[in-house]
Amino acid sequence: MTQTPDWCFEGMCITLIGMPGAGKSTVGHVLARRLDWGFVDTDYLIESVYGTALQHVADALSKEAFLDAEATVVASLRAKRIVVATGGSVVYRHEAMRQLLSMGPVIHLEATLPLILERIARKPDRGLAIAPGQTIEDIFRERQTLYRRYALCSISVDALTPQECVEAVLDALRRRACRPASFPRPL
Repeated sequence: MTQTPDWCFEGMCITLIGMPGAGKSTVGHVLARRLDWGFVDTDYLIESVYGTALQHVADALSKEAFLDAEATVVASLRAKRIVVATGGSVVYRHEAMRQLLSMGPVIHLEATLPLILERIARKPDRGLAIAPGQTIEDIFRERQTLYRRYALCSISVDALTPQECVEAVLDALRRRACRPASFPRPL
């Protein structure tokens, strides 16, 4: 196990973005344990604000209203030394991403479309922000540019275990984020 210098991450948060099913929550939990930090999943925060399951919130609101609600919750985050797993749609709202970037580096967990489709099929009630008539393929294509725009780097996760993803995240942070003024990235 590689040691991570504490000074690299002091006073920061690490945010994971990516498609539903990319492993943000699973990897986020493992990363938080590895760093001895807290963990928060913004989908759970939305559920706590609305008092119901995320899918019920997504079903009750239009896609735009859901994205606004998600952005409001994310923009209110104030924390240090936590790993944040976001909903896949967080990248649609600039104010939410500005807040996450102000807290520390943002890492994109990139999974291929076949893996995303397989994982979503296993848990179809995960609370997708999808407009009527849109497909998973549509949102996959539409979000890729946004994920890359906001992320310090993208990590291909298809062939990695959660522990290997954590090592890849830490390696990327050691190489990129542990230098002065390397984040937040300008928008």
